[in-house]
Parts: sequence; structure tokens; C-alpha cells
Amino acid sequence: MTFKIMKLASQSQLSSWLPSIHRQVWIFAIGRFLSEVGTGCTLFYAPIFFVNQVGLSATSVGVALGSASISGVVGRIVGGSLADSERWGRRRTLLLATAILAIGSLVLATTSDFTILVIGSLISGLGIGFYWPAAEVVVADASQIDNRRETFAIARLADNLGLAIGIMLAGFLISIIGSYRWLFVIDAISFLVFFGVVYVGISETEQQQIEESEKTELFASWIAVLSDRRFLVYIAVNIFFTIYISQIHSTLPLFFKNFVIKSTTEGFAQTTISVLFAWHLVFAIICQLPVTSILKRCSHTLALTVSAIFWAIGFGLIWISGTAPSHHLVWAILALGVFAVAIVSYTPSAASLVTELAPENQRGVYFSINALCWAVGSFIGHPLGGWALDQPQIVTNSYWLCFILSVAIAVAILQYLNRILAE
Repeated sequence: MTFKIMKLASQSQLSSWLPSIHRQVWIFAIGRFLSEVGTGCTLFYAPIFFVNQVGLSATSVGVALGSASISGVVGRIVGGSLADSERWGRRRTLLLATAILAIGSLVLATTSDFTILVIGSLISGLGIGFYWPAAEVVVADASQIDNRRETFAIARLADNLGLAIGIMLAGFLISIIGSYRWLFVIDAISFLVFFGVVYVGISETEQQQIEESEKTELFASWIAVLSDRRFLVYIAVNIFFTIYISQIHSTLPLFFKNFVIKSTTEGFAQTTISVLFAWHLVFAIICQLPVTSILKRCSHTLALTVSAIFWAIGFGLIWISGTAPSHHLVWAILALGVFAVAIVSYTPSAASLVTELAPENQRGVYFSINALCWAVGSFIGHPLGGWALDQPQIVTNSYWLCFILSVAIAVAILQYLNRILAE
């Protein structure tokens, strides 16, 4: 009897953590997990490979990686429209995106100079541009108001779990074969596997079954979105968050490798960097559902404000890791843990807010513009980070303090957004 009561209590608690999630979200999450394993193999190691093995400068690598944002803008604009299109829809757009991403990874695997790196980045940027609007809309269509944040949290959880495994796998493979190029081949294979999951397991969402008379014309749809004052204010602050995230992906790995000083003049070892970012993602996985559950009681703007505060704390800890006389690794561990909380506070609330602002038949366009923030963030963040790493140590360290000041601007915009949402 006692065992049955405990079992029922456990099931009730699990149900409270994981409300009824649409079956298609789980299938899509599996595909995202498998894809992110490949992405994790390259995400944090790509800048190190291009700078330390190919021989490019940090600035040129930042510019090349930032060039993905140029094609990414095109991909996001076209991809959002295709996702809303009755002829194409979410599923076909995802299939196109994963095929392009596989090609981009194979080109990056052959990188030997700046030109090939730019070409590979442009192809990958185009694929990412097609991917994100359709991916977000698939999750949004399968969510309900009462479980929307949890639904997006499940998708992010799959992403982070795949990235964590990919990072650890990459560290293991590099220690054995010593070649970074195979990591990009693995990434390409993971995108092909994702293609198969989408082809077999994802069907067009119900919201796509809309009569043509009810569908907004393409041009009018974009005009309507660009006239939504609430959404435009959100976009302004969202660019800050995407710039912050770009620093984790491109600037921090090189900062840890070449600038953070231990007892010698060298930075952290390759295995240490691998463990650091694996810790960052594992902690994000642990925190994702609890943080989402806690912040569900808050408004979207308050949740984003909490995220901004954590970003400021994290950047402060990174500054300390580069300037403290000792215990650099401890400060780096604390910083990446704080960044994990900042990200899991941000992603579900941001995606949920966009879903609530967007009419159902215009979600593709809304998420297209939302995804453009990531292109803008990468376009600004990658070259900016590369430039900072090519400067004297004092400038590189002060770089992180500037981000702390920028958080104050982001919080001010969020307060304004909160006021106009209340109106």
C-alpha cells in the first residue's frame, strides 16, 4: 500500500515537471539531440582549429564566422516565409535546411585558407537561416499556452544534451586521432541523420491546414510584423542576448586557450577546455526544467531580466578569471555555470513570448525575424570578439567589463517592453 502511494506521488511529481507534450515534439527533440551531438564536436573547437592549426588570425576567423550571418539573413527571411507557405511548410523547409548544413560542414572540413573558411561559413549560415524559423514554429505549433515554456524547454534540453555529448566525444577523438577535420565530417553525418528523422517522423503541423483565404499575403505579412511595436522592442533587446551567446561559442574558447594564465604563460589545456564547456552544458541540462518551472510564475520580461542579470555576473567572473593572480580555473567554472543559468532563463521565455505575440498564420515570419537576431548577434559578436583577442591583454580583459555595462541597457529596454505589454 505504501509502495503504491509512493509510486503515485512520484508519477504525479513527474507529471508536474513534464506536462503533456505533443508526440511530435519528442520526435523532433530526438532529431535535434542527434544533430547537436555533431554540432558539439565542432562548436567550441572550430575557432581553436582555424587559429592554431590552419594558421589564421583570431580577427580573420571572427570575420569568417561572422560572414555566416550574411547568408543567414537571407536564409532566415526566405525560411520564415517558406515555413508559412502552404506549398512548402515547416517540414520541407527543415529538410532543405539540414541538407544545406551537411554540405556546409563538409566544406569546412576541407578548410586550408581564409577563402574556403568563408565559403563554408556562408553555406552553413544559409542552412542555419532556413532551419531556425521552421524549427521554432514546429515546437510552437505543438505547444499549448499552459505548457508552452516547458515545450520549448524540452527542445533546448535536447540541444544541450547533444552538445554536451558532442563536446566530450570531440575531446576524446582529438586525443586519439589528433585531427580536427574529422569533427566536421561527423557534424555532416549528424545533419544527414537529422534529415532522416524529419523525413520519417515529422508531419506538417495542424496550424498549416489553413484555408488560402485566411492566409496573409507574404508582403502584407512582413509589413504587419514590422509594424508590431511590441515585437520590435523585443527584437532590440534580443540582439543583446544573441551577442552574449556568440561570445560563448567563439570568443571564450580562444580566451581560455590563449589568454587565461595559470602558473605558466600558457592558457588552459585542450582537455581542460573540453571539460569546462561540457560542465557548462551539463549544468544547463540540470537547471533547464527547474529554472523553467520557477520562472513560469514570472512574466516573460521579468524572466528575461533575470537572465540579463546572470549574464552580467558571468561576464564579471570571466574578467576575474583573466586578471586574478590565481585560481583561474575556479573562476572559469563559476562563470560557465552562471552562463548556463542565464541561457536556460532566456531561451524558453523568449520563444514563448514570440509565440504569444505572433498570429498562428504568421509564426514563420515572426520567428524568422526573431532568428535574424541570432544572425545580427553573430555578425557583431564574432568579429568583435576576434578583434578583442588580437589586442593587448589589458584591452582583452576590459572587453568583458564592457558587456557588464551593456546589460544595464538591456534591462532598461526590458522595463520599457514590460510597460507597453501591460498597455
